[in-house]
Amino acid sequence: MRPPCTVRFFRTALGKAYNGEWEPSMGTANFGIAGLDWQQRVNWDRLREYRIERARAMMKKHKLGALLCMYDENVRYITGTLTPGWNRLKPGLRYAMLCGDGRPILFEQGDLGFQIERHSPWIPKKNIRHSFAWIKGAAGPAATQQVTKFTKAVKQAMKENGVAGQKLGCDFIDINMINIFKENKINWVDGMTPMMDARAVKSPDEQECFRIVGAIGDATHWECMKFLRPGITENQVTAHLMQYLYNIPGMEDVEDVIVSSGPNTWPNWRNFSDRIIQPGDIVFMDLAALTWNGYKSCYYRTYCVGKEPSKEQKETYEIALKWLYDSIGAVKAGATTRDIALKWPSAMKTWGYEDEDQAAANLWGHGLGLAQYDPPVISRIWSLDHPIEIQEGMTFALETQHGKKYRYGVRIEEMLIVHKKDIEIVSNFPVKQITVVDPLPGYGDHVK
Repeated sequence: MRPPCTVRFFRTALGKAYNGEWEPSMGTANFGIAGLDWQQRVNWDRLREYRIERARAMMKKHKLGALLCMYDENVRYITGTLTPGWNRLKPGLRYAMLCGDGRPILFEQGDLGFQIERHSPWIPKKNIRHSFAWIKGAAGPAATQQVTKFTKAVKQAMKENGVAGQKLGCDFIDINMINIFKENKINWVDGMTPMMDARAVKSPDEQECFRIVGAIGDATHWECMKFLRPGITENQVTAHLMQYLYNIPGMEDVEDVIVSSGPNTWPNWRNFSDRIIQPGDIVFMDLAALTWNGYKSCYYRTYCVGKEPSKEQKETYEIALKWLYDSIGAVKAGATTRDIALKWPSAMKTWGYEDEDQAAANLWGHGLGLAQYDPPVISRIWSLDHPIEIQEGMTFALETQHGKKYRYGVRIEEMLIVHKKDIEIVSNFPVKQITVVDPLPGYGDHVK
């Protein structure tokens, strides 16, 4: 792995807008995305073992005998397995366990386990089993029957690994589990916190995945810039970029390509529609969770289509950009989420909102990894009073926005890696100003 980059800041007096005196170093992907015999790239075996052992370390730190993982990001973390999209966001269709010092056990939906045996030989064949699903109660009266079978299998896995009767950490629980766990004297406790602690810090291989995700994001914003023009609709832009992304090897899922234009940009609609993009519209695009080999993005940029943005729009962008890079300047190992959130203004003073919660996600930071929300999650809502330490190896995004209600809004986001002595930005599409999409420079100057 190459040495980390340093983000350097050269600021004038506090409170002045961006004036071109700072410049962050680029963080770039070291290698390509295919496997080769002559070059060490992402070492997937090493990546999987890091995740398993980090989860185990956090499990033991929290004094648990076993972890029961039902959320897909946690199942992926400890098993390194992929399941169809419809099988992911439904806890209980599949799940996994990590018990004591044993290898992970996967309970896969139906007979998909036979494919897992073929795809994922790092899991012992005897540890690939079928699940007992009740789909959070959708099975109706059969839920009791299914959870009873599920509980029996959980107890058996703990017994096999010598941790029977010890605490079981669960990342998901429902009323059916609570009742039958009680009947079976299972001592269940919080299992999501240990998994969050594990996922918070990424290995060098995971960091390289994050760089590749950033590079894919750069390319997609460039494609967006080329495709944007007056007369097309927001959903046409989304569709084009979805097609572009799914042609990239290793692309598993694209949760959202947010394309908002004109009045949809403030308050941030965070969606796309069939609105026709008009000359002079501000448009922003967010790659909300393109997923390459499990690792996710969140990556906003702002465009102006068909003409130069107005002076007011440029000034609004400069304010949002300053908020963003002031907060990036506060990021370092050993700092806290409070230090970062303090760089953002009050929602009550800035927009006249009732409280910070009404501006949730407007000024925002969130960890990125196998989930869209790994630790840390940074907001003035909670970070000022409940700070979390920033650790070396964290990967997260910081994003800011500003605008005029129902007229226009701007939003900007950077993805970064925290190193021991500096940070590395992996989102490298130009950010110093609004990207103008005008096929004939100057032609759109007459547009008011």
